[in-house]
Amino acid sequence: MLHRKFILALAVLAACALLRPAIARDTAKPSYPAVPLLSTGKTIVGETIRYPQGDAHVTAAIVTLAPGGRTILHKHGVPLFAYILSGVLTVDYGTHGTRTYREGQSFMEAMDVAHFGINKGAQPVRILAVYMGAAGANDVIPVK
Repeated sequence: MLHRKFILALAVLAACALLRPAIARDTAKPSYPAVPLLSTGKTIVGETIRYPQGDAHVTAAIVTLAPGGRTILHKHGVPLFAYILSGVLTVDYGTHGTRTYREGQSFMEAMDVAHFGINKGAQPVRILAVYMGAAGANDVIPVK
């Protein structure tokens, strides 16, 4: 019985040794290991994304809201891709309702709809904000 187990173990090891170079070659192939986060032509409230005229200018920023923190009421003059790095963010879009975004979620923010974000949670909210605009365009436009 011990002899059969030994032979079986050797057979498994031999098979692994034979397969290993093929597996290593497959994983070594060049690739572009992208994980899609979002693919859309509309903002979160259904607006068609439009780019401003002028020379392209992209700004990336980390926006942080402390617990209980709130942004100003604002609009965006350029498309804004947002990715929640941590925390939970609630955004009030007025007549378009409110939405809650959690860590790992992404969205194209509203442009012409005034809105503000609130951190109702107990930990800071961190957002990767990528403004895809043009030289001289306003990324954030305060609304009075």
